Amino acid sequence: MSPTGMSRTGPPPSTGRRHTFRSVAPVLALCWLAVFFDGMDVNVYGAVMPHMLDDPGLGLTPGAAGAIGSWTTFGMLIGALGTGTLTDWLGRRPVLVVSVLVFSAGSAVCALAGAPGPFGAGRFFAGLGLGGLMPLCLSMVMEFAPPRRAALATGLLMTSYHAGGMFATGLGLTLAPALGWRWVFWAGVLPAVVAAPLLLRLLPESPGVLLAKGRTAEAEAVADRYGMARPAPADAPAQGAKGRLAAVLALFRPGVRLATPLLWLASFCGLLLVYGVSTWLPQMMRASGYGLTSSVSFLLIINAGGIAGMLIAGRIADRYGPVRVSALWFLLTAAGALLLGARLPLGVTYVVVAATGVWLFSAQVMVYAAANRVYPAAERATGLGWVTGIGRTGAVAGPWLGGTLAATANDQLGFTAFALAGLLGALAIGSVPLARRLGRRPATASLPETAGAEP
Repeated sequence: MSPTGMSRTGPPPSTGRRHTFRSVAPVLALCWLAVFFDGMDVNVYGAVMPHMLDDPGLGLTPGAAGAIGSWTTFGMLIGALGTGTLTDWLGRRPVLVVSVLVFSAGSAVCALAGAPGPFGAGRFFAGLGLGGLMPLCLSMVMEFAPPRRAALATGLLMTSYHAGGMFATGLGLTLAPALGWRWVFWAGVLPAVVAAPLLLRLLPESPGVLLAKGRTAEAEAVADRYGMARPAPADAPAQGAKGRLAAVLALFRPGVRLATPLLWLASFCGLLLVYGVSTWLPQMMRASGYGLTSSVSFLLIINAGGIAGMLIAGRIADRYGPVRVSALWFLLTAAGALLLGARLPLGVTYVVVAATGVWLFSAQVMVYAAANRVYPAAERATGLGWVTGIGRTGAVAGPWLGGTLAATANDQLGFTAFALAGLLGALAIGSVPLARRLGRRPATASLPETAGAEP
């Protein structure tokens, strides 16, 4: 059976190669590299924001800084919604390479900007590329991963986001004080030089997309090379404009029509937390009385916790299901956010920040793992694109909310707002199994599930 619960047809792999993590390691490694630079670019803004606010030549205010953070994530929203559909038509690899080039170009615009307006335009442009990259890499890894290890593979992939975030924080701690914040954004051009050529040369195309384009021999060759089951027609996304529309309408068919909006809501809450915290944690901790260096280092610590959390959550989710893990992690994130709002000793605060990182980021990633179980292979890229795309409205709201609270000297309320988002996220993702049962028509309740076991 496929991870979606659908029987696969076609001859077995002719090479006899086993479908293991080792067999698909090249795909995971290339996607890991792409998401590493995604995490670096997203976290760069939060890492250098204190320095930018202190730069009188730029003229950046807390309110404008929050608005610019929202412009970035608005670009991500557009990128995610558009890419999730375009990739089934044009292919995963070319769209992924273009996404990398676009956000690298946006980083260069930011490095050259002399005022908040051009800087915000650069962040919006970068967001277009960043928004497309994540659902593409997620769908690739979920397609190539061994079926029983999809959640763990997702967690492994997302460790790169936090490794990139830690690298960005390191740049903010070392490069920004010595050479200025602009040089940190110049480092954001590296993906165009490093990642794009590797992806273009080494990343395979999706077997499902190849099959949909009628390139059956190539699809089977890719599947054989990586030890995968050969794709069946049901795994191939529909082609043409009607196929794109059908893929979106399929997100509301019986069995998933109620689960889809709940996944969107959970993603909204998760991305509000991810981008709100990534953008404003240093400034919020600074407003709580911590020094500049300590405040920026909290971003490093929370991303280190995020790496550990991805590995822990992925393993547990493969055993108990991503919905249970995501709901619990959202609740723990809410508790962590409330604790961060208290003025604790520095050592205790570091522990709380690290623990919150374990829960916060992987709560959102397990939403993606749950979507992988809800949508079948042919709908996965579109489903993930819309889950991440609609969720980007939360990513827009998070930085805007932090900026609004900072501008009114209410930074501390940000921790309460993040805790409420965690509670709502837990309720939304925890309701997905019930919604799937309620969303089935009685006439089809006895038919085999198109999306596999309950998430």
